[in-house]
Amino acid sequence: MSTREEILGRVRAALADVPADERPEDVVVPRDYCRDSPLDRSAVLDLFVHTVEDYGARVHRVGLGGVSDVLRHVLGGRGARTVVTPPGFPEQWVTAAGLVLLRDGPPMSTASLDRADAVVTTAAVGIAETGTIALVSGAGMGRRALSLVPDVHVCIVRADQVVATVPEAIERLADHRTQPITLISGGSATSDIELVRVEGVHGPRTLEVLLVEADETPPTS
Repeated sequence: MSTREEILGRVRAALADVPADERPEDVVVPRDYCRDSPLDRSAVLDLFVHTVEDYGARVHRVGLGGVSDVLRHVLGGRGARTVVTPPGFPEQWVTAAGLVLLRDGPPMSTASLDRADAVVTTAAVGIAETGTIALVSGAGMGRRALSLVPDVHVCIVRADQVVATVPEAIERLADHRTQPITLISGGSATSDIELVRVEGVHGPRTLEVLLVEADETPPTS
């Protein structure tokens, strides 16, 4: 008996007790669970801050008008001067902070990205229950390499982009299902078999999050 015949035989045996008239819709698993959170908006934002910081990242709650000042404080405190931004990012936030702007358009080489001190992007969705931030390849967030190569990633998340649960986030990302999506939960970290934690192996070792609590939409460049 070939491997193929063996596999098909096991499949037939597993399906032997399935009624002949059964339809796929008869065995659909409901997916409407965990869509509504009992938390109000303030509690959702507080939970987001807590779970993001639980991964070792730092969250800075700021109004729209204070973004440049916080960027200056966060990156200046780390000695960062050169900052990469993707196409569509509000560049005035970086220039007003007195930082040297490097545009990823046309795309920079990996070596050039590696020499940059930091990258600053916007975000698509923040998930409070998991502390995860979703980036979609495109305006303001750029290509995936931007959030993986520089050692410091500053991610700007609007308060209205933060949802309580994963199902809510998946719904918001539904229109982007054909685009690359990067999920970020803290800085990059891994452990070997002896549980020795190493940071910065698969991406930036440092994640700084600016949670912009304002109703206005950020300006475009």
